Amino acid sequence: MTQKDDLTKKPVNVDDILKVDLYDVEETPHISVNFDRCIGCETKPCIDLCPAKCYDLLGGKVLFSYSGCLECGTCRIVCPQNAISWNYPRSGKGIQYRFT
Repeated sequence: MTQKDDLTKKPVNVDDILKVDLYDVEETPHISVNFDRCIGCETKPCIDLCPAKCYDLLGGKVLFSYSGCLECGTCRIVCPQNAISWNYPRSGKGIQYRFT
């Protein structure tokens, strides 16, 4: 049985796939958040919809860490306050997807 045959017989766990990816984190963030605008946001969809869980809530304030970003851009699209400025990291930096 080949590895390909084995993958087709059992469900694939996304967390297991993401564990093999590599990160070369840029010192300068590729995402910036205007936290003053976050205060006026009641729903804070960035916390629930970021697949990498880069956003969190602590004491009613949004916390952000870009180091585990999957570079999908979801946060800038779902932010109703336009508080998130998002760009790709510099070439060669950020996530490096590995396919198994």
